[in-house]
Amino acid sequence: MILSRTSQYAIQALIFVATRPRGEPVLNRTMAEHLRVPPAYLAKILQQLCRAGLLHSARGRQGGFFLEAGGEKTDLMSVIALVEGAGFVEDCVLGLKVCEDRTACPLHFRWRPIKDRIVAILKEQTLESLAQAVVSGKYRISDVPQALTGLEDADASRPAAA
Repeated sequence: MILSRTSQYAIQALIFVATRPRGEPVLNRTMAEHLRVPPAYLAKILQQLCRAGLLHSARGRQGGFFLEAGGEKTDLMSVIALVEGAGFVEDCVLGLKVCEDRTACPLHFRWRPIKDRIVAILKEQTLESLAQAVVSGKYRISDVPQALTGLEDADASRPAAA
């Protein structure tokens, strides 16, 4: 709706990584398959998230992507600002070059309270709270049930995280 496909994929990937046990690497192709995202497109997004310090990547046999320490506390607005840039909040809803209180577009004063509420909602949601909701079954980040992804079986054989 208002988020770009890139922002949507970035958020889904971060939630996916946050659902995994701490320190367990997640491969790009695993995320791409589970989220049904083009792997090359997702790889570019994941590298952007690594450069921003939200993810860490490691090469080799035990490699993959990891959430950086404290990354689970990241709110969605921070992720969106990183992917979309400051324009997400500052740009005119109609795309006009100059739109501010003094030279407002026809929707400016009606859109601003809605935009402020959206930003507040995005700031309230952390990767941790969303990951917990996914793990509990309250939400799904994919249209594929977990039982069909093979990830459920891998989780069952893994010791519980402390």
